[in-house]
Amino acid sequence: MRLLFAGLATVDLVQRVQRLPGADEKVQSESVEVAAGGPAANAAVTAAALGAAVTLVSAVGAHPLGDLVRADLAAHGVTLLDAAPDSPEPPPVSAVTVLATTGERTIVSRNAGNRVVAPVSLPEADLTLVDGHHPALAVAAARSARRLLVDAGSWRPVFAEIFPHAEVVACSGDFRHPAAAPAAGDATTGTPVADAATASAVTAPYVVITHGPAPVRWFGPATSGEVPVPRVAAVDTAGAGDAFHGALAVALARGDRDLPAAITYATRIAAVRVQHAGPRAWLAHLP
Repeated sequence: MRLLFAGLATVDLVQRVQRLPGADEKVQSESVEVAAGGPAANAAVTAAALGAAVTLVSAVGAHPLGDLVRADLAAHGVTLLDAAPDSPEPPPVSAVTVLATTGERTIVSRNAGNRVVAPVSLPEADLTLVDGHHPALAVAAARSARRLLVDAGSWRPVFAEIFPHAEVVACSGDFRHPAAAPAAGDATTGTPVADAATASAVTAPYVVITHGPAPVRWFGPATSGEVPVPRVAAVDTAGAGDAFHGALAVALARGDRDLPAAITYATRIAAVRVQHAGPRAWLAHLP
């Protein structure tokens, strides 16, 4: 099973605290970890841990911080195809703070911005995931994909070019398509009507919408439904959505044409993620 992930790779600085500091206040963290992050990178690490042969195409560059990204991806079985190998700019950096008492996280990040990427020769893959970062890479990967899964965490203009190529678009509950128009009186975030409007605007054959611990809604050509999420005690929710997408990519690529079954598998993997602190320790607990 060969999977290609195209999108963002960051340096994540993750600190765990008992409480969030107020303005002009300092707190001591319980732990500090550094790992590669970003939607595509985290999903790629998840898929590799689940047994897939994974290539990530992203822009990392020649800055010393890029070595942290390369080392972490290599340690977790992900082949990196760098579309900006000579760039002196540092890779995007995310400061992630996890609240120990609830597992909730806050993130301050720069993301990729308008970073220039070079054309790359993309390897063949059974399924491709794109997250919309690095638009030129995303469009190239989408156009060449045999099967395409899109991670749509938030609206990006490039999605207008990508969605027509997608088999499955996985949206977060916060995703807002500019063409979506919920029925009058029911535009509330996360309602079935609002989600149906999002699915209609996306126009992909299959649309999946996640809502954290609430059921995942899915929409197909002639039917729709919900998949419950396992109830677990959340210790760290950072990257849970990325783990879901990586597992969903694996389930789809291995032949789970029944979308609810693929979603069920992905929710179980994401549930493992949230039960363990830190960006990588949870991988040792995968079934």
